[in-house]
Amino acid sequence: MAGEYDSTEFVDTDFTTHKTPSANDPFRAPTRDDVDRKVVDAQQKLVALKRAQEELERERSSLEELRRRQTEFQTGRQEIIQQLTRGLGLLDEAEFSARRDAEQMAKTASDFREALVKVQTIQDEMWTKENFQIELTRGLTIVENARMEWNSARLKLPVLAGENKPSAGSEKKSAAAATAPSLAELSFGQLGKIGLALTWPLLLVVLAALGVFIAILLRR
Repeated sequence: MAGEYDSTEFVDTDFTTHKTPSANDPFRAPTRDDVDRKVVDAQQKLVALKRAQEELERERSSLEELRRRQTEFQTGRQEIIQQLTRGLGLLDEAEFSARRDAEQMAKTASDFREALVKVQTIQDEMWTKENFQIELTRGLTIVENARMEWNSARLKLPVLAGENKPSAGSEKKSAAAATAPSLAELSFGQLGKIGLALTWPLLLVVLAALGVFIAILLRR
């Protein structure tokens, strides 16, 4: 009777042990194609990384520009707020002062008109011997009150004292200063004439003293 079938009886163990390893075998040596594929993969990864780096650089530049603009906006807003606030304060103060001066001027003008009417209504030609003393006293009182009103207004309003109007002397000095040329604009000859005009009295004194000295020596 034949024995049972054994599948290992017809297997060449030497061939099985030394057969070529498959591509998925992690222990096999890399081939030229494998190395070429890895080089290509590495180059592609480098290109992708470089592209990603460039994209990050552009994003960083954009963010830095955005940060600069935000800083400029915040700084500019703070500065303009301070300037406008200070300007409003100065304008309010100037407006209040101008309004106060205008009210004072209007009141003073009204007082002047009233005083002028009182002074102009004095009819001294109508005075008689009987009322002369009384009318004269009354007229002097009106004139004196008007003068006091005028002097008081001059202290309050500089425009009545003529402070805002330049004097004739200052205008002449300003005109002379404007028309007189500066030393930098003069020529060398003109500067020499000016120097001679300034020093010739001193030269005369020196020459006179020298002459006296020589005369004294000759007498000895």
